[in-house]
Amino acid sequence: MSGHSKWANIQHRKGRQDAKRSNLWTKLVREIIVAARVGGSGDPDMNSRLRQAIAKAREGNVPKDTIQNAILKGTGQLEGVSYEEIRYEGYGVGGASLIIDCTTDNRTRTVADVRHVLSKHGGNLGTEGSVSFQFRHCGEFLFAPGTSEDAVMETALEAGADDCVTNEDGSIEVVCDPSQYDAVSKAFEAAGLVPVSSEITMKPLNEIELSGEDAAKMQKLIDALEDLDDVSHVYTSAVFDDEE
Repeated sequence: MSGHSKWANIQHRKGRQDAKRSNLWTKLVREIIVAARVGGSGDPDMNSRLRQAIAKAREGNVPKDTIQNAILKGTGQLEGVSYEEIRYEGYGVGGASLIIDCTTDNRTRTVADVRHVLSKHGGNLGTEGSVSFQFRHCGEFLFAPGTSEDAVMETALEAGADDCVTNEDGSIEVVCDPSQYDAVSKAFEAAGLVPVSSEITMKPLNEIELSGEDAAKMQKLIDALEDLDDVSHVYTSAVFDDEE
């Protein structure tokens, strides 16, 4: 059986992300600006991506005025930097795949920074499409061990989720199509079921378990990528054993 715990991995990831506050607001504000622009509306009730961006910004303690100004910049009501979204694909340690989503105002700077971090930490940049086929674009919810499996499964499937799986560690994972994310999220909220993690993500179809030195190297690579202001999300097929 798998030697890693889904619950331990998500807690580990959340802990590391929470510890990195230096550029968190930068990333959250950029996501709001882009979401308001791409979603075609500054009204979160009419723009699901913006609604999710605002929720994450509030979790990150971004002030209300900063959130509102970011929305206005995204809709063009306030002057601001014009950001574009770019996705890079590559490989990390032990053959693990990486998808690196960026939000940038300078494509040349961003690709140079990403390539530098990858090469410095034992990874390399791939071509477009080189690893994306190994991931599924989906909504993902994770519930803590001890949550009622029956309640989660019934609520999820009625709301249009595709799958509900109880992992060996007791955590419960729900997967849905991105178009159903809002409906499933609202159904859980109405049922009083609170996930520890919920997001629209790139979920690896096959995970590569790393331990020891390889795990440490891969974690340093992910940390270095996430430390770049232009990097908004890092998705990987790597998982770390319970000792990491």
